[in-house]
Amino acid sequence: MLAPRYRVNGRAFARIAELHPELTAFRRDLHAHPELGFEEVYTAARVAGALKASGVDEVHTGIGKTGVVGVIHGRDNRGTWIRDATGQTQAIGLRADMDALPMTEHNDFAWKSGKAGLMHGCGHDGHTAMLIGAARYLAETRHFAGTAVLIFQPGEEGYAGAREMIRDGLFERFPVGAVYGMHNWPAMRPGEIGVNPGPMMAAADRVTIEITGRGGHGAHAYMAVDPVLVAAHIITAVQSIVSRNVKPLDSAVISLCAVQAGDPGAFSVIPGSATLTGTVRTFNPVVQDLVEQRLHDLCSAVALGFGASATVQYERIYPATVNSDAEAVFAADVAQSLVGEGHVVRDMEPSMGSEDFSFMLQVKPGAYLRIGQGGEGSCFLHNSRYDFNDEILPLGAALHASLVEQALPTTSN
Repeated sequence: MLAPRYRVNGRAFARIAELHPELTAFRRDLHAHPELGFEEVYTAARVAGALKASGVDEVHTGIGKTGVVGVIHGRDNRGTWIRDATGQTQAIGLRADMDALPMTEHNDFAWKSGKAGLMHGCGHDGHTAMLIGAARYLAETRHFAGTAVLIFQPGEEGYAGAREMIRDGLFERFPVGAVYGMHNWPAMRPGEIGVNPGPMMAAADRVTIEITGRGGHGAHAYMAVDPVLVAAHIITAVQSIVSRNVKPLDSAVISLCAVQAGDPGAFSVIPGSATLTGTVRTFNPVVQDLVEQRLHDLCSAVALGFGASATVQYERIYPATVNSDAEAVFAADVAQSLVGEGHVVRDMEPSMGSEDFSFMLQVKPGAYLRIGQGGEGSCFLHNSRYDFNDEILPLGAALHASLVEQALPTTSN
């Protein structure tokens, strides 16, 4: 067990801290058994088993393929949902992602990945363990009036598992009034929590540019239309979109990350086509529309200038993750009650990374938080030597639980 180097207030943390060794063992077991999106069979079974052992009221599996949902009713409404005068349920959703990444782990500790080419390189094992800790505490104490809905989501890493759970009736079956999620952040120290009203993560779009020219002999290039040359000009030209079309106060990134053309063994053959692939990141849908349109116009025009043609396939993968103002302020207040004002960043700088919790925030108010887990020498996310910092498990679990207790206060002792 790692003794926390930070101070936390409140009964939730005090109780959950007693579970630290169990949560650590649970997290490390998940780390040793990583699974990709919609393949989280072992993980989902471990989660369902842990929820049942915790005494939650309901455990639902197979939501969004491999998702799991646990339901805990408060002390004053055991076995039922509370609704206000307008019919709105008094319920809070808490979400943790469960999937791993298709990457090779280069750690050598006892709980390293036991599966070649798979690794929990983003800390979803820790996120899952933190929510299990909250489940243990909430089911035991039930010091809230309403219902806690614990959402264990599959397929965050590129599979849009949040969208699949929503399509599978997540919020119709479990009608929460707000939903909260959090992600570990190695750039922040343990004991720190960050949130921001408004954008937290960017939209992630995939761009594929197909360039068609006319192949030929490299010694007689004048007889060909070289798509490699066109690709080079397009790579340079698209960088003008952000610098010359997007307002300086807005944010956008265009990165063309891969080029495929010709055969490296055929050094004197000009290919007939080339393909560019990359990503676009934005926060504002208006900027997103602008970038998409400019990519179509610019790529086509550049190719035409060389006698070639270019088509752009633009896929909107994840929308921007945008916190609702009231819920972000509330989450920051809850965090402050745990770790103190000096350890809460209320204007967290948005990241150009993406997150499919965005789909949940499109249909429900809520907030996405960052919980510090790093410090000097820590690896960033998606690094082959990354590991979740077990020191923060009690804090993350207490933060989840406190969001429920303070959103749904009970008048009983």
